[in-house]
Amino acid sequence: MKFKEEDNFFRQLTGAEPRPIIIAGPCSAESEEQVMQTALALREQQVDMFRAGIWKPRSRPNTFEGIGLQGLQWLGRVKRELGMRVSTEVATARHVEEALKQEIDVLWIGARTTVNPFAVQEIADALQGANVPVMVKNPVNPDLALWIGALERVYNAGITDVAAIHRGFSSYEKSKYRNVPFWQIPIELKSKFRSLPIIVDPSHIAGNRELLLPVAQKALDLGYDGVMIETHPDPANALSDAEQQVTPAGLQEILEKLQVRKTTYDDQELVNRAEKLRLQIDEADQQILRALARRMELVEQIGHYKKQNNVQVLQISRWKEIFRSRPAWAEELGMNPKFVAELYKLIHVESIRMQTEVMKKEV
Repeated sequence: MKFKEEDNFFRQLTGAEPRPIIIAGPCSAESEEQVMQTALALREQQVDMFRAGIWKPRSRPNTFEGIGLQGLQWLGRVKRELGMRVSTEVATARHVEEALKQEIDVLWIGARTTVNPFAVQEIADALQGANVPVMVKNPVNPDLALWIGALERVYNAGITDVAAIHRGFSSYEKSKYRNVPFWQIPIELKSKFRSLPIIVDPSHIAGNRELLLPVAQKALDLGYDGVMIETHPDPANALSDAEQQVTPAGLQEILEKLQVRKTTYDDQELVNRAEKLRLQIDEADQQILRALARRMELVEQIGHYKKQNNVQVLQISRWKEIFRSRPAWAEELGMNPKFVAELYKLIHVESIRMQTEVMKKEV
């Protein structure tokens, strides 16, 4: 896939200003008055696109599932009367057709749709011949291949103005987030497609308005191109996702606090210092790998010893001892014990694999 670069619709939203793209609006369009009230307030701020959900695929029936077609007319009014770009989610071919009739500026594919290649292909087929930018949210589950696949299907339909939206991933692990960010997944996506704009959706990652600022700031620090924040005139009484929406005034406060970092160093002396530190990091990494190679040699020797003495590979007591002691050692050294625990899970899995291979070899 070769996405547009200089003339990409999303990169042109902010003009020459070195700032992130700002997309804001209510989770759901609830009434014409609510939509217009929110849009009027956001027009006075530095908002590049107004968003609102028209069709809301909820986890369970008998909950508010969106206002439907009349909501598109409200978005059309925002576009015509206020001169704002408007965007909404589409989940079926019919949604695409109706949104295009109302000349909605940008469509997005939601996380529950991205996870289903059949649904994405249906949307892609409906997009054939349309000249409309499309944003694709990550799938609900942490699967980079599904995310890339959805982007490819849209691109293959002739849509080259494409952006990705990172809204976090479902997980059984305990977390302060509604959807765990798993930042490494969008970072890998960006490394594969450098010209692809990535927008963060801190509302769905955080699940509550108190975490919106730190999540948005983390994304900008990682080089994201913009933020999408759900904004409602009366969040407490919103018909969907009340806890994660902010008022227009709350949005303005967040935007004022966001810091946009420079993409590179301005001063040559700073460049030289950074390069010196990178060389030291390279040297440290070589030392780590040499130590790890030595560890794996010892693991293999233990594997042979176990085979000679007919002892099973997995020793639960040893497994527990490693995951008790290594994080404790890390903490004594001022390191993050959770990071070290995850690192040693990988190391121990590889150790078991190596010893299993030793067991399978003929004498």
